Parts: sequence; structure tokens; C-alpha cells
Amino acid sequence: MKILITGANGYIGSALTKYLAVDGDHHVVAQSRTRVNSLIPSVVSVVIGHIDSNTDWQKTLHGIDGIVHTAARVHVPERDSQAALAYFLAVNRDGSLNLARQAAQAGVRRLVFISSIGVNGSHTEAGKPFTEYDLPQPHNNYALSKLEAERGLLQIGAETGLEVVILRPPLVYGAQAPGNFGALCRMLKRGYPVPFGSIGNLRSLVALDNLLHFIALCLVHPGAANQVFLVSDGHDLSTCQLVAGLRQVLGQPARLVRVPVWILLAAGKLTGQSASIERLCSNLQVDITRARELLGWQPPLTVAEGLSRAVGEGAA
Repeated sequence: MKILITGANGYIGSALTKYLAVDGDHHVVAQSRTRVNSLIPSVVSVVIGHIDSNTDWQKTLHGIDGIVHTAARVHVPERDSQAALAYFLAVNRDGSLNLARQAAQAGVRRLVFISSIGVNGSHTEAGKPFTEYDLPQPHNNYALSKLEAERGLLQIGAETGLEVVILRPPLVYGAQAPGNFGALCRMLKRGYPVPFGSIGNLRSLVALDNLLHFIALCLVHPGAANQVFLVSDGHDLSTCQLVAGLRQVLGQPARLVRVPVWILLAAGKLTGQSASIERLCSNLQVDITRARELLGWQPPLTVAEGLSRAVGEGAA
């Protein structure tokens, strides 16, 4: 099976390139803005500098059976919200729909689109996890652009016969993870106490290897066609449990200091870190029943195994 992976120098894209290439069942074409530095000789690197409504994919799509579209614009300065939204839409919506239209014309069978749990919303109420059936409530311009892309892709699929699969992962963690998880790991490795002992939330996460396993399944499973899936490890953690689990892998005591949540939130406002602190304190749970029942999927890694791979020996 010949697979095109877009955004192949990104965190998910680079890991997926290796994951699919080494299993022997896939021929991988890896697209990125700069040449993919793969150690796997069979991987074909394709440089496409910018993805929008004008990108020409014709040569790249020749002979492709499936696409995993991980490329996205994730960060845009928000000084002008409307301008930021326009930029997100140009890449995440218009670029994705252009790729899908050309894929359908080229005879590509299936496109797996990596969306975001932010399409559902920013947080959940305790005991009420997000599902695929919820009314979308995108909480920022990035999530809105992903929702717009989802809707357009499913419409193109209905019109052309291109099979579209939408995945909405929560926070993806693993070795050398970027963003908030990577920052948390670096802080914990220094061994300092952290003020999260009073946080009693629950959040769904997905280990990188669990996500890769699910993507690979969605490329081939007949039941995945034209579906939306939420994906996680299937076991939710509080921020306290996450810190304790990571420090256990590091061979350290938890060192959790009990600071009232309201003080953490106030400190976030004073330091300009409100969004990060709110994520640490709030609930965000997802229900993966649909993935389990429709595709028979079970996360291959437990949370403990995922955390061990993220910060254990051999995880740079």
C-alpha cells in the first residue's frame, strides 16, 4: 500500500513515517516543507513548501492509495483575530480541501485527516466525556479551522467516493513531545516540587504509539470509511496522577505541593499563563467507545507503558 504522509517532519508525521515504513506493508511518500531526514532508504521525500488552495499535488499523488494528512498551521499570532483566522483557514481548511479534491481525481482510495479534540470544545464536565455525536464547540481559531476542514472533507467524500476518516486526538504525548507535555517533562526532570497537589481533574491523553497504531488501522479498516473518531489511551488521569506517574518513571518522589486551585488560576492571570493553568486544572475526557465497537480497537499500550516510553530510559 502506497501512503502519502503530509507534514512528515512534524511530531506525529515523522513518527508515523517511521512506523509505517518499517512494517514492510507500506511504501511511504513523506511530504514536508524541507527534505525529510529519514534513515529508512525506502521513504521517498517530497518537498512542498506551502499548503493552501493553490498547491499542486498531481505528481505527488501518482499511484498513492491512502493519505494521512497531518500537516497543519498550529500557531498564528492572535493580535488580529480575524487575520489569524483567515491564515488558519487558508492552510487548515482550504489546503486540506484542495488536497482532497486532487486526491479524488487521482484515484486515491482513502484520506485520514488528523483533526483536534478542540473541535469538540476546551473542557468537559465531570463524568461527561466528549463523544463523536456532540455538537462541535471549537474554542479557538485553530479548532474552528479544523472543524471547517472536517465538514468540507466529508462533503468531498460524499460527492466523489473518496473515503474520509476524521481523527480528533487530545494531547499526544511521547518521547521528545513538543508543547505543554514537553515543558512539563523538562520541569519534572529538574526535580523541583510542583504546586499541583490539589488538582482533582480528569484528562484524556493519547500515547504517540497508540495514536500511530490507530491511524494505521484507520487506513485499512472498512468500517472506518467516512467516520469521525475520538481516540485516547482509554484511561484518564488527573494532573496529580500524571505528575506522579512521570516521576515514578524518573525514579523520583512525586513532590506534589497542595496549592488551592483558585490561587493557581489567579497566578496564571498575573503571569499571562491563564490558558496553560486552566488546562492543567480542568477536565477534558473523551469516550472511545465508537473506536472500540466499530473497529474493534484497543490501545496497545497502557498509560504506564506510554509514560515510560515518554520519559524513561532511551527517551531523549
